[in-house]
Amino acid sequence: MARFAGCTFGIALALTAAGGALPSTTPAQSRNAAVNEHSLLASRELWATVDVCNPSDQPNTVGVRGSMPGDGHTKDAMQMRFQLQYLEEAKTNTWIDLAHGGDSGFIAVGTGKAPRQGGTSFQLMPVTGKPAYTIRGLVTFQWRRGTRILHEVTRTTSAGHKSVADADPAGYSAAQCVIG
Repeated sequence: MARFAGCTFGIALALTAAGGALPSTTPAQSRNAAVNEHSLLASRELWATVDVCNPSDQPNTVGVRGSMPGDGHTKDAMQMRFQLQYLEEAKTNTWIDLAHGGDSGFIAVGTGKAPRQGGTSFQLMPVTGKPAYTIRGLVTFQWRRGTRILHEVTRTTSAGHKSVADADPAGYSAAQCVIG
């Protein structure tokens, strides 16, 4: 994973979902789009995982990787957005977005012709004297045609994904990571 972002734990930001509307279509086009969207969203190739978790050669680093199926259209672009959340156990036991540095923005991963994987790593800076944090990732997947968003879905990280490239250690796949 070549991309790093610095992070600090702090005030949480609310997670917002970007939405895209489909253009006006005929009933047959709507049915085909719905079938295509269902097959994309139900695909075994659609997943997110933590593939780097504080290894000795990359202390305080969390890597998040995603996989998404292609929609079969070479003119469509696929993009992924990687975000980190921490578990606020002491107060609410809910997942909170990292306030700074835990969002990659959308990254192009290829055309819609075939399945793609992508990932990024975040270098965290835990606060001295604070307890360890449990971190998870979110990956938002988009299929676009030009500037129009055709499909969008977000997945939280889960374990057990075998085709993980750049994992540290090799083959590592987890739902969460403890840092601190």
